[in-house]
Amino acid sequence: MPRIRLAIGAAIFAASFALAAQAQTPAPKPAEPSMTTKVQNWTSKQWNAAKREWTKDKSKWDACNRQATDRHLSGRKSWSFIYDCMKA
Repeated sequence: MPRIRLAIGAAIFAASFALAAQAQTPAPKPAEPSMTTKVQNWTSKQWNAAKREWTKDKSKWDACNRQATDRHLSGRKSWSFIYDCMKA
């Protein structure tokens, strides 16, 4: 009989220890939006600054803009596409 009580006591201790450890685990952080999503929310000032850098590589800039036009993207909708294209 003492062995059964010892086993039950050990099981209760282990269960309470597991619950306490689980309660201290921090909740996962919400996923941060991708850079492509962030680009869509840039201000015009941020976009123009990036554009000044990218236009230094004229052939790549022209190709990315041509692709955006071919896909009928304009304004902010084209920003994330052009960003990905220029970073590729």
